[in-house]
Amino acid sequence: MSNQILIFLVDTILGLLSLALLLRFYFQLLRVPYYNSVSQFLIAVTDFIVRPARRFIPGWAGIDLSTLVLAWLLECIIIASMYMVQGYDFEINIVTSLGVMGLLGIVEIIKTTLYIVLIMIIMQAVLSWVNPHSPLAPLLESFTRPFLAVFRKRIPPVANVDLSPLFVLILIQVLLMVVAGVNKEIIAMLF
Repeated sequence: MSNQILIFLVDTILGLLSLALLLRFYFQLLRVPYYNSVSQFLIAVTDFIVRPARRFIPGWAGIDLSTLVLAWLLECIIIASMYMVQGYDFEINIVTSLGVMGLLGIVEIIKTTLYIVLIMIIMQAVLSWVNPHSPLAPLLESFTRPFLAVFRKRIPPVANVDLSPLFVLILIQVLLMVVAGVNKEIIAMLF
């Protein structure tokens, strides 16, 4: 019982911080408008860990790698702590265990990224029907534009209905299935 509570607390607290770091990274990468309440919130929540990390993890080509690396490290900590609580002995082969935890962290980052894009596209579609002039509309548009643009170039609107979100959502579902398969293969390396 106490192990389940511990796993829940670690996963929730570190998972939310990792999500905030990932969102901050993608907002910067995709040039989402800086002066909106969501961006300001993400910066306020994650600045305590990002600013010191920038001293050790430099950016590259205008990309803030420190936030991405921190999100990955948090995911690795979550995964390692879950295995430790479940009784996995890392001392059997520490190098393999650390490598597997790192790979599982990358898989979790990819999976979370896919879910972020999925949720943003759904939110944008619903918001365009309900309240297209919402303050969130420009944020969602600038975030989803690169993903939708790939399909918008190739698939014209049908009766003035943009079908590109549908194709992106289908592609994300397929990618999530692939990621789940890769995750199982990596976990099989541990046992």
